[in-house]
Order: sequence, then C-alpha cells, then structure tokens
Amino acid sequence: MNLPNKITISRIILIPVFLIFMLIPFPWGMMKFLGAELSVAHFVGALIFIIASTTDWVDGYYARKYNLVTNLGKFLDPLADKLLVSAALVILVELHFAASWIVIIIISREFAVTGLRLVLAKDGEVVAANMLGKIKTWTQIIAISSLLLHNFIFEMVSIPFDQIALWVALIFTIWSGLDYFMKNKHVFVHSK
Repeated sequence: MNLPNKITISRIILIPVFLIFMLIPFPWGMMKFLGAELSVAHFVGALIFIIASTTDWVDGYYARKYNLVTNLGKFLDPLADKLLVSAALVILVELHFAASWIVIIIISREFAVTGLRLVLAKDGEVVAANMLGKIKTWTQIIAISSLLLHNFIFEMVSIPFDQIALWVALIFTIWSGLDYFMKNKHVFVHSK
C-alpha cells in the first residue's frame, strides 16, 4: 500500500477519535476566546475533524506528485471523505447545530454517488472526483468546521457564517450530485 492510501486510511481511523471528543461529556468545561465560549472537548473534536479533512488534500497531492494514483485510492479517498463528513453531520444534528433535512439531503447524495460509482466499477469504470465534487467537499468541510466550532469567531459579530456555509455546502452538494448523474446517465440508458 502506497503513502497516499495510508494517509487516506488515517483519515478513516481519525473518525472514532473525533466521535469520542464530540460525544463523551468530558469535565474540561468551557474556554473563552475573543468573547466567545466553546466547549474544550468540542474544540478538540473540531481540530481533529479539521486535521482529518486536510489529509484529503495531502493524500491527493502526494498521489499526483509522485504518480501514485491507484484505483484503490480513487475508491478509498471519496469513501473516506463521505464517512468523515457523514459522521460529523450526524453529530451536528444530535447537537442541534444543523437541520436534519439538510443533513439527510447531503448524506443521501453521498450514498447515491457511491452507488453510481459501484455500478460504474462493475463495468470497469472508475470515476475520480471532479472539480465540482472537490468544491462540494471543501464547502462541506468549511461548513462543518464552522458548526463544530459553534460559529466561534463570527459569533462575536453576530454573523451566522456557519449557517450560511451550510447552505452553500447544500447547494454544491446537490449541484455536484446532479452533475455526476448527468455525466454518467449512459449507465441507466444501457442497463437491463
């Protein structure tokens, strides 16, 4: 297994660590920064999520730079993204920071595109993430990070950046999902 794939797997391994910090009621209390309050455990959880998210860029960089792009990597990388994002979104619903209907749409798109990838893989086609899919991923990461940090910086100036970012992520999620299906509609036309 090459280095980019190991980095991708580390992203998957960080998911349970992230969940522990977000769900277990640690007695560390709250921290204050620039007039805003945030749970220390949630701050650590958010940092773990952000670190795990940045490995998406790192593994892709190494795979392209050293010509280590593999079919396993093309499959694992978006899967790791979907697992991390889905875990974080479910946590955000549980914490009442994100509307469940938005999360359902985002996660449904992730399952639908994964299903499409599996159908294409059956015919020997491996679909790597396109630019719109990458933008979708980063808008989701920015929205989730802002929500996990309780709109930390923007709270003191009363700007709902976290909610705005979530809406932007929702729009790119729907757009990129439609794009994947439109570009691969031949699967449905020729299927029996």
